[in-house]
Amino acid sequence: MNEKYLTVTALTRYIKRKLDTDPHLRTIWLRGEISNFKHHSRGHMYMTIKDDQAKIQAVMFAGNNRSMKFRPENGMNVLIKGEISVYEAYGQYQLYIQQMEPDGIGALYLAFEQLKEKLHKEGIFDDIHKKQIPVFPEHIGVITSPTGAAVRDIITTIKRRYPIVSITVIPVLVQGPQATTSIQEAIEMANHKGDFDTLIVGRGGGSIEELWSFNEEIVARAIFNSKIPIISAVGHETDITISDFAADLRAPTPTGAAELAVPSRMELLDGITVLRKTLTRDINREINNHQQYFARLLQSYAFRYPEQLLKQKEQELDNYLEQLHRSFSQNYKETETAFTHLFKRLASQHPAKQLEQANINLNKMMKQQNHSMAQIIEKKSVKLANNIDKLTLVNPLEIMKRGFALPFTSEGKIIKSVKKVKQKEMITVNLSDGNLNCEVLSIEEEQPNEK
Repeated sequence: MNEKYLTVTALTRYIKRKLDTDPHLRTIWLRGEISNFKHHSRGHMYMTIKDDQAKIQAVMFAGNNRSMKFRPENGMNVLIKGEISVYEAYGQYQLYIQQMEPDGIGALYLAFEQLKEKLHKEGIFDDIHKKQIPVFPEHIGVITSPTGAAVRDIITTIKRRYPIVSITVIPVLVQGPQATTSIQEAIEMANHKGDFDTLIVGRGGGSIEELWSFNEEIVARAIFNSKIPIISAVGHETDITISDFAADLRAPTPTGAAELAVPSRMELLDGITVLRKTLTRDINREINNHQQYFARLLQSYAFRYPEQLLKQKEQELDNYLEQLHRSFSQNYKETETAFTHLFKRLASQHPAKQLEQANINLNKMMKQQNHSMAQIIEKKSVKLANNIDKLTLVNPLEIMKRGFALPFTSEGKIIKSVKKVKQKEMITVNLSDGNLNCEVLSIEEEQPNEK
């Protein structure tokens, strides 16, 4: 009963076998647009290929994409060769890409532009990194094919223009799958050897495919990292490669590279001839000037009358000596006067002198202070006497001497009103010369006057 039910795995494998054996799905030529592109760290490329109405998952394994000349990007239209199969883990069919190239633009041209933009952003083409080509090189290395016409043109041109320079041809492959590594290793070997002034790297003309080794990233980086100045000489004048941008100097042709690498012997000889004529003219002019100068010297008074000149100079020397003595004496007197003035100033600033002056000032200030204090005390004494007189006038004792008395209760409180005592109460009356102990016999309260 249960045998009619399949497992998901069995169904997926059945469908996979059907697709894998279909000859129409074994080789698919497809045009579409890339989206969801992802380049895995292991080298595999995963993406979606779509058009306006449908899409399909696709994968291009590292073994197939390693030889591509361009870098796929989202939104890029591509032409694809591949096959259809099923990815069993997800149970979905997908496209396995074997070959891919841009749709509407050459793959090599696109790869050229992509690498050019990448290296430009890194600054590899910047002028600040360009090294100067030696004007008078002693040893030139030529990195090219040893059998091509380019090497013969370079050697012939250099020997004709500057025969004293040494030339070493470093043979490399200039096209084919091994060419890039061959060129890179040659540049690094030349730098390691270290006895070259200049390197010429290039080859003769050809198609873009034949020149492609000079458009590879490893060659561009080898040129950039070279400590020896490099002249790029690839193809014809219209051929432009990545190596041209990375090199310190670009030559339109291999022959042009040779002309840029060394000076012209004939031009140098012509320059030497011009310099020799200029130097001869300048020397003759200097000789003529000095001869005229010597002639003027011979006709001068010193040469014609040396004895009179000597006597004159002796007299002038005496005058100078007298002036010197006068100046010395005057300077000595001025210095002595200045020293005396400074000594007096120093004596006036001596601590003992300052202390004596300080004591005088102190005594003067003390006298002034004592005088001021005496005046203040005198003023205060007069004021105090006046205040004492005023206080005497209001002193109760003084008032009592004039016949007044002060009554106090038995508790010692002054009696200011008859209302403060009672009849039969004992009181004390203070007089100026004693006290009276009295008893209140009666109290007569004064009635206020009626108005």
